[in-house]
Formats: sequence, structure tokens, C-alpha cells
Amino acid sequence: MKAVTMYRPVTIEKALNDFDRYMESFFGESPLTPAYTRELAVDIRENADAYLLEAELPGYDEKNIEVQVDGGVLTIASKTEEKKERDVSPAKEDEHFIIRERRSASFSRSFKLPENADLEAISANFKNGVLSLDIKKRAETKKRLIQIGGK
Repeated sequence: MKAVTMYRPVTIEKALNDFDRYMESFFGESPLTPAYTRELAVDIRENADAYLLEAELPGYDEKNIEVQVDGGVLTIASKTEEKKERDVSPAKEDEHFIIRERRSASFSRSFKLPENADLEAISANFKNGVLSLDIKKRAETKKRLIQIGGK
């Protein structure tokens, strides 16, 4: 069985994320851990014709999400910019933040696609905070029944 596997290049960010996950598994998730540092949650299903990847992206806008394929590696990424404190209207010059928890956030997650994935036939849809990617299988790699006897 072929499967979509997660691609994780070795980086300092990966090492730090692994350490954070280890600490969370030991002590439990801290309520102080900001939501934007958590990893992208995905579900991947397979049927006879395609792979379906669904990623939860609540609070994201499809304009800020980038999906790309390079050398058999599918990457989902996004970056949202933090507004500066001075980004207030001139009518609200005396306004300032007391608490500021919504900051800029970015993520990137990559998956190594199986050899039978058709890299030219990937479609994306974004609805209600869920990104759905339909990754078709190449026709020549699909399972087919061959009749014996030619009739």
C-alpha cells in the first residue's frame, strides 16, 4: 500500500518543535502555549482514484494559504502579519492595547507524496476553515481487473 508520508527536513525549528511536543507529552499541554505554535492538524484518506488531504485552518483566509508541489513534496504554508500598534486610525490616537494575544502567525508543513500521485492533477478547495486537497492517482498505476480468455 502506498501512502502519503510527512516530510520533515532537519532544522533547528523542527528540533525545538520536537522538544516542545516531548515536554507536552510529559507534563501535558500548557494553557500558556499559544495556539499559533501548534502543528497543523490533517486527515489523509485514500480511495481507488485519489488521496484526500484535509487540513484544519480555523481563522485563516484562503488568500493567505499557499499550497505547492516541488519534487514530489507537497507543502502547505501560511503567514499572517501582525498589525503594528500604530495601525490605529487618526480618530483613535489615544487608543492603545492593554492585552495583545493575537499576533502574527505562520506555519509550514510538508508531505512526501507517493510515486503514484499525479502531481499535475491536484485540486484544492477551502471551505469553513478546512483546506481539502484532492490528489489524483496516475491512471497507469491504478488497480484494474484483467479478464481471462479475452471475452
